[in-house]
Amino acid sequence: MDTQKIILFVVLSFSILMLWEAWNKEQQPVSIQAKPGTAVESAVPAPAVKTPATQSVESGIQQTGQRVRVKTDALYVEIDTVGGDIRRLELLKHKDAQDKSKNFLLLEDDAQHPYIAQSGLLGEGLPTHKTTFTAEGYDYALASGAKELQVRLHWQNAEGVKVTKVFTFHPNSYVIDVSYDVVNGAGTPLAPSAYYQLVRTGQPPKEDSKLLHTYTGPAFYTEQAKFRKVSFEDIENKKAELPGSSHDGWVAVLQHYFLSAWLPESSVGREFYAKTVGKDLYSVGVLLESPAGTIQPAGSGRIGASLYAGPQEQTALKKLAPGLDLTVDYGWLTVIAAPLYWVLDKIQRLVHNWGVAIIILTVLIKLAFFPLSAKSYRSMANMRKLTPKLQKLKEQYGDDRQRMNQAMMELYKTEKINPLGGCLPVVVQIPVFIALYWVLLYSVEMRQAPFYGWITDLSASDPYFVLPVLMGITMLVQTKLNPTPPDPIQAKVMLIMPFAMSIFFVFFPAGLVLYWVVNNLLSIGQQWYITRKMERAAH
Repeated sequence: MDTQKIILFVVLSFSILMLWEAWNKEQQPVSIQAKPGTAVESAVPAPAVKTPATQSVESGIQQTGQRVRVKTDALYVEIDTVGGDIRRLELLKHKDAQDKSKNFLLLEDDAQHPYIAQSGLLGEGLPTHKTTFTAEGYDYALASGAKELQVRLHWQNAEGVKVTKVFTFHPNSYVIDVSYDVVNGAGTPLAPSAYYQLVRTGQPPKEDSKLLHTYTGPAFYTEQAKFRKVSFEDIENKKAELPGSSHDGWVAVLQHYFLSAWLPESSVGREFYAKTVGKDLYSVGVLLESPAGTIQPAGSGRIGASLYAGPQEQTALKKLAPGLDLTVDYGWLTVIAAPLYWVLDKIQRLVHNWGVAIIILTVLIKLAFFPLSAKSYRSMANMRKLTPKLQKLKEQYGDDRQRMNQAMMELYKTEKINPLGGCLPVVVQIPVFIALYWVLLYSVEMRQAPFYGWITDLSASDPYFVLPVLMGITMLVQTKLNPTPPDPIQAKVMLIMPFAMSIFFVFFPAGLVLYWVVNNLLSIGQQWYITRKMERAAH
């Protein structure tokens, strides 16, 4: 295997691994240390009352009442008086991908792309997500300096049971606490439980790239079953395996850069479920036991959970709940990608620019692999010296490839050159390159983060194609520094590759292309230095 084949192998391997990873994430959602779970239907018990898994949630999407509007310094939320559904949730610190004048819309009850958060109580006559509540007010705003803001919805039945659904908002937070205060004014005991669910279409977000696949779908976590993804397709085909009964864990719906997750209070008994509730409409959620157990007449009880609806910021997620940071999923390269992100984050805190942080991290990686790269480039330089002799062998033996290969092996032996000498050092670096690719692709911090000049969003493609063109030029220079292949077809392929990769990288996020440009420039400098040093030593 000569140098050109090594380079071609590296490029193709990188592309194949990216495609394989994307296919694997689409077709086989991750399941880590998971014991066989319960089926979708068995995840929901069969009490006398209807559970959220047996009710039609699709009608809940369409039915609306009055809207209660809430604004904090991080969120704008609309709560419907029917069920107390959260039907609209905007992230005020994140803008829409297409229209920067608009806030990013995470939850919405749009007919074409529904995605809402629902909850309700289970028990004879208790309010569900279809029950109409009475609001105390319809416009709320978190005051400056306030520690929290509470929004209350009320319901009461003829028997004297009173339920208050309380939404608690916090400053500079994407967490909304949703609890039920139950007062039993009836003459018989109550045994309430609660469900918290996310109802969503199976379609990916509108702003998702068609070229770069990222996971969209449910995920579950318990300490026993660990983190696992469950695809919409498996829910549709009733093949989803869910965590069993537990006293810990959460349920979430993931998409590129953002997630929503129900985080029940700790130590409360819970059961997870997932179900199709309409055409291309799915419900995933958790059933919670009442911490107070049976509520006697004149007694009261409380059931609660927290909703996180916001960006996948790993540091913040890790503090909220065990395993929640795993929603930023780097797959099988997590052991490499996680430290890379940690270093990148630390650099950014110093330089306050993600583009500069990418450049510095690329330099650090290049320094770490300097000895391996140097060995590879020395091998390339040796192969470059043999190019004229290899060309003569080709002319001498013509189409007799067997005799030509034998002569080439003898030449390598005589010159004491290992044709594979440059392969291993390059192959060893491939996992690091791919891990960094996933770090840059999945880091929400890159979204709409500016670099300099025309690069105003490192997660979007270069609007003027400057970086892809520079990457193509640097690849072409690298090709010229390498020995010319004796095979003319192979030589043409190596010349075409930079142009093909430039076109391919036009669609890549600017942050990824910036990394490749810097890496190529450093490689060119190192290769040029080593080649010239060896040439001077030979004279």
